[in-house]
Amino acid sequence: MKNDIRIFSPEMKMADLIEINYRLLAVFSRFGLHLGFGETTVARMCNENGIDPEAFILICNIYSYAGYMPTEDALKAADPLCVMKYLRNSHSSYMEDGFKTLEQLIDKAIAPCAPGRKKIITDFFEDYRKEVEKHFEYEETVFFPYVGAVVGGTVSENYSAATFEENHSNIEEKLDDLKNIVMKYLPQGCDPVSANDALYALFALSEDLEKHTDIENHVLVPMVNRLENKKEA
Repeated sequence: MKNDIRIFSPEMKMADLIEINYRLLAVFSRFGLHLGFGETTVARMCNENGIDPEAFILICNIYSYAGYMPTEDALKAADPLCVMKYLRNSHSSYMEDGFKTLEQLIDKAIAPCAPGRKKIITDFFEDYRKEVEKHFEYEETVFFPYVGAVVGGTVSENYSAATFEENHSNIEEKLDDLKNIVMKYLPQGCDPVSANDALYALFALSEDLEKHTDIENHVLVPMVNRLENKKEA
């Protein structure tokens, strides 16, 4: 995919975006937008709800098109604070909804299993949940406040976007291990329907987290880098 592609635009209707990619419903929800768009355009809906249209479109493009990389112009046009707010809302969505739903599905799938096997799976899931929670906590307490400071014109001598990149761990890798446990090693006595539902939810979460990471690495970090360089120039 060419880097200068701009699939969506603020002039498009909100409903058209959903027709192209229904998974954007999760993105809309994290922006606080709900169904009932009518014929409203993206620009109008965003402006009425205090959302930067350029940041909204950029995130929708990333979620919809594999390999999409924003141009310098797209990054300059978008508000980094809006991108950061979306990422914060995503954290809440993952921890309050995604992981709770996944836990329920896994518990239902392994209910018929022997206690020892159940404990191995539930402990693995809980360890992963705590790892993700710690990952998000670092972003919430260290990186995001720094982003706000940089946008406000303050650059630290002891921290930078590059520092964040160095400490940005991969939270998708262990999720792959959990997918393999459900896909390959669940005992025959487990509920097959519930196991399929859990696996589907795991794949959906994995894809979503990958897009989340892309927004951090390919949108917010370059935005902060540009502001840092501009301040130092």
